[in-house]
Amino acid sequence: MSSSSSLTADAPVASVAPSRRWWTLVTVALAQLMVVLDSTVVNIALPSAQTDLGFSNGDRQWIVTAYSLAFGSLLLLGGRLSDLIGRKRTFIIGLIGFAGASALGGAAGSFGMLVGARALQGAFGALLAPTALAVLTTTFTIPKERARAFGVFGAIAGAGGAVGLLLGGFLTQDFDWRWNLYINVFIAIIAIIGASLFVTSITRTGPRPKLDIPGTLLVSGALFSLVYGFSNAESDGWGSALTWGFLGASGILLIAFVLWQRRAVHPLLPLSIVIDRNRGAAFSSVMIAGAGMFGIFLFVTYYLQTSLHFTPIQTGLAFLPMIAMLITAAQLSTNIFVPRFGPKIMVPFGMILAAIGMVYLTRLDLTSTYAADVLPALLILGFGMGSIMPASMQTATLGVDRGHAGVASAMVNTSQQVGGSIGTALLNTLAATAATDYIASHLPLSATVAAEAAVHSYATAYWWGAGFFAFGAVLAAVLFRRRGDGLSLSHHVPTATTTSTTEDEPVVVH
Repeated sequence: MSSSSSLTADAPVASVAPSRRWWTLVTVALAQLMVVLDSTVVNIALPSAQTDLGFSNGDRQWIVTAYSLAFGSLLLLGGRLSDLIGRKRTFIIGLIGFAGASALGGAAGSFGMLVGARALQGAFGALLAPTALAVLTTTFTIPKERARAFGVFGAIAGAGGAVGLLLGGFLTQDFDWRWNLYINVFIAIIAIIGASLFVTSITRTGPRPKLDIPGTLLVSGALFSLVYGFSNAESDGWGSALTWGFLGASGILLIAFVLWQRRAVHPLLPLSIVIDRNRGAAFSSVMIAGAGMFGIFLFVTYYLQTSLHFTPIQTGLAFLPMIAMLITAAQLSTNIFVPRFGPKIMVPFGMILAAIGMVYLTRLDLTSTYAADVLPALLILGFGMGSIMPASMQTATLGVDRGHAGVASAMVNTSQQVGGSIGTALLNTLAATAATDYIASHLPLSATVAAEAAVHSYATAYWWGAGFFAFGAVLAAVLFRRRGDGLSLSHHVPTATTTSTTEDEPVVVH
């Protein structure tokens, strides 16, 4: 695939010293962890922040929504900017901006200031997340090393939410809610030092690339409307005209974006990236996994705290076995199973395991225990997610021209963000409806009926989550190509490129 942003092809990135490549992975992993953490760590801090700043229950959702709106709507722009102005430069700018926004949020003295800081975090997160994955994609070209690197990255992407619950509980309970934001400053400083020392710049030759302004506006508007529509459905319900207005606008803008990309000279998202069968399957799998994972973290967290009366720290610790299983599965998948069986086997296998884990969770009631009833389900889910995420993420960026690695990486994050937004709205709405119906059929209302209604609503969400994963298993099995038909995860070596300590040429806005 040719492009005006083509790179020289003299020496492969693999010529970079192995130790430097692995330090690059550590740096990228820190940045990814920081971005993923902030989608959950602040949730634990919300009650304390609300008490401190005095905002209403109706306003509370904006602390979460401001981040997700900015992050979701600007991801493709962030990915394209990393292609255009240089990965290293974009990565460091993203880290500095994210740290600054976090410090601003930690020091917030008002609700408006906190919401503004969260929106800034989302904007810089949209710059940082796809760039981190693009750096990984262009740094690791040796198949075995690439597998290990994506195993680590996929494990962090899958486990970051649970780590956020643990860290959020610890910081809120033993320090102050503001440290859930301040902690990012320290992580970012370490990552900035690592990026300065270990992330390699790429020398660009040929004409200076141009930014697709109409495409940027169209897709940013479409993604903003989509995320806002689903967020509004969560708060106002599916009968809201505002919900359907934004979802309709999202569809129209998305169609306009696709039509524009077909004729744009310098498209923001070259359609060849998404219409490739393997990559399309990978993006779909990441989105479905994102939707299903929401049910695990949100509803299991509520169950542990409200039904089993766990503290925030105990709740975070309860997810640690799942994280350990996810990391183990990710390493086994990328080093042994994916090279041997390919994503066509491993992704459906992971989806089926995750569906089984979800069904196992539907058995929970008020007399269930963690060790006998919750832990086995979390272990199954952890192994399932560890089989889905690394294989999907690796396939999603495989074979993409280096000049488009950033925007391809952004599509991975966009898929996960959209999946999470859909999962949030659908599962929350279904659970709330199930709780209402249960109470209506078990009057008079008592504390026991209310507690049983909550557990019943969680079970409804788990059943739907199992359905998401089952659908994902079928879709992945159908869409992924058989091994030998096209790209191979274990034998593909991306296009070589010259490395240099000189930054890339700046973008020309067109």
